[in-house]
Amino acid sequence: MALSAAALRRYLLLLAQEHLEFRLPEIKSLLSLHGGQFSGEQEIRVNSPFWILNIPSEEMARGLMKRTVCAKSIFELWGHGRSAGELYASLKSYPVDKMLPYLQSDSTYKIHIHTFNKTLTQAQKIKKIDALEFLPFKGKVNLKKPEHIFWILEDYGMDPNNVPEEPFHLYFGRWIADGQRELIESYSVKKRHFIGNTSMDACLSFIMANHGGVKPNDVVYDPFVGTGGLLISSAHFGAYVCGTDIDYNTIHGLGKATRKNQKWRGPDENIRANLRQYGLEKYYLDALVSDSSRPIWRKGMLFDAIITDPPYGIREATRRTGSQKETDKTAERSTENHIFVSSSYHLSDIFFDLLKFAAEHLVMGGRLVYWLPIYRPEYTEEIIPRHPCLKLISNCEQMLSSHTSRRLITMEKVKEFKYSSSQAPHGHVKSMLIISLGDGSLSEVTRRQ
Repeated sequence: MALSAAALRRYLLLLAQEHLEFRLPEIKSLLSLHGGQFSGEQEIRVNSPFWILNIPSEEMARGLMKRTVCAKSIFELWGHGRSAGELYASLKSYPVDKMLPYLQSDSTYKIHIHTFNKTLTQAQKIKKIDALEFLPFKGKVNLKKPEHIFWILEDYGMDPNNVPEEPFHLYFGRWIADGQRELIESYSVKKRHFIGNTSMDACLSFIMANHGGVKPNDVVYDPFVGTGGLLISSAHFGAYVCGTDIDYNTIHGLGKATRKNQKWRGPDENIRANLRQYGLEKYYLDALVSDSSRPIWRKGMLFDAIITDPPYGIREATRRTGSQKETDKTAERSTENHIFVSSSYHLSDIFFDLLKFAAEHLVMGGRLVYWLPIYRPEYTEEIIPRHPCLKLISNCEQMLSSHTSRRLITMEKVKEFKYSSSQAPHGHVKSMLIISLGDGSLSEVTRRQ
């Protein structure tokens, strides 16, 4: 049974001002993961750092903050308004019985002031704190280790060149928990043992795991695993991880190094070593040399999530295994005398195969999260590959240049896969993706019907 609006409690979410399009899908996914539901009546200004959410319990709010990398902090909202007068009136109407447990005489507290797009002097901050003397605080102030922390938050708009004298919005609330922003630094690719040309930024890796609804004991798969950056974020959240890649040298940590001033990869530069670096080795299942266009897996629903960054042919080539009949390309020989013949693998085929694989091998309700390269002047939502078994959940853009971007696509399996030749992604005939390559040339991709 859905909770009534009266049963829901109001919380204020303070968000980081980066990856703006990715924030709402992450919050929606995490609320769903913890048994909540995002209400269409939420007071959301999408580009604002302040969101008011209706959440059933403080426990759910804390659970949300244990996962999010897009949000900085969450507060139990006691009052808000468009002026100081409105804020004070809102606070005076807040039920006293909900305040009293945090204002007892044997407790300690402090009040912190946060302003967005404006810096206040210490005197101005003290004046704002003193104006709250009407609140029934009975405890003692402790600035170092208070039991309860209260925040005044003020929003001075988004324009740094036109800062108003008074804030547009004011909020007052009890601090509940901080998000996981520290993961961005502690899992930074700059500090990672084993990296490649396209190792995913740590923040985006965690966003992808959150969009995918990854949870403890899930099995997460990356068919274009590379150096395993996307496995790390899922393993951090307690999922068992595995992957495949066509590149024998990358899987085995052989050949030339990517890092500057290092010629060859070291003896322990591999995916397992990356997870070991973060104490996550117990979640590592394996990484195999395999061609994603010729899956090695048995039929059936195997994975709770598929999270991947397919090669676009910009910094990493798109290729698949072939034969001498399929290509005249000379056989390549790796440093370990591993011989393979490769042929070109068009982007249209990559996404066709990826969606078909996800439809077949995801559990019901499992999610596929992947990046799709886009030529912005030609983009329409119709070019997003579709599959009858998969429902589009979110579509977020990351700008790469004025004309190119990539979109993070999240899809959820909503229908069982039928083993027939007609089960394929569908859409408009000859809808095109045109992406800019590193050398400035253009590559045209025609997606299958």
